[in-house]
Amino acid sequence: MNTFSTPDLTDAHPAARAVELQFTSYGANRVFGGPAVTIKCHEDNSLVKACVGEPGAGRVIVVDGGGSLRRALLGDMLAEQAAANGWAGLVINGAVRDVDQIAATAIGVQALGHCPLKTEKLGAGQRDVPIAFGGVEIQPGDYVYADNNGVIVSKQALL
Repeated sequence: MNTFSTPDLTDAHPAARAVELQFTSYGANRVFGGPAVTIKCHEDNSLVKACVGEPGAGRVIVVDGGGSLRRALLGDMLAEQAAANGWAGLVINGAVRDVDQIAATAIGVQALGHCPLKTEKLGAGQRDVPIAFGGVEIQPGDYVYADNNGVIVSKQALL
């Protein structure tokens, strides 16, 4: 398990950028980080579902859901699959559901909020593209670090 703090990382690495959104931590792992895999989707988690089924190798799935809280982009089954496949965590500019089950899952999850409704599965969205939210652009392969203080992004590994 990671043992860093994002305030300490930003103090030591002033070039790291803080995402200017108030995320809530939902997963059992409150501290996580790794290289980013990016997904851009709106109220359709087809690409998230496909991604968590792949080997994670300690990476972080960063999902730009456009800030929508109308449909959950992650639920308990996908969180469990991501944990089982070695993903460090997910940062979601959108909503999750099954929050009690996700809280018991050994993965990091930061999201804007929660909603009980699932998404449509239309296969819409893009993967491994630059995304931007909270005043920060995130490229595939950027390093993402998250804890209860927030989410930061860096071009280089900070640990």
